[in-house]
Amino acid sequence: MEMKITNTDEICMRLAIRKAMQGVEKGQTPFGVCITREGNLISCVHNIVWESMDITAHAEIHGIREACKILNTVDLSGCVIYSTCEPCPMCFSACHWAKISKIIYGAHIEDARKLGFSELIISNREMKQSGNSPIEVVGDCLREENLELFEYWNKREDKRPY
Repeated sequence: MEMKITNTDEICMRLAIRKAMQGVEKGQTPFGVCITREGNLISCVHNIVWESMDITAHAEIHGIREACKILNTVDLSGCVIYSTCEPCPMCFSACHWAKISKIIYGAHIEDARKLGFSELIISNREMKQSGNSPIEVVGDCLREENLELFEYWNKREDKRPY
């Protein structure tokens, strides 16, 4: 069942895109997230894999870590994560374990793979179904704008492989 994208969803996704763009300008890859709870912005970050030399420092993981510290809990029930790209299996699992209620993403995991990212092509819907996860998954939120972010990164001479 597809869910409707709201104006609030678009605003939050644009914040994630803007944050990802800031990361690209710092030599990171084009992934950003915002995490909200009850309409309040909790965390808005980009991935820091190259900055931290930590391959697990994807935007979703970085955002979840920050949100847990800010909220002083590992239970992010009621939170929504807005991601510029469909979360990879590691990030989907982290969302599941953190009890995030909803994932809203822009580009698809296949889009990242086409640009050379070493993604495992397992969709969030497949993981949700096979793992019987209660997380709501909504895709294609501002998909074209997210693809433009990917293209901007892809054209940079200073981009790093992933």
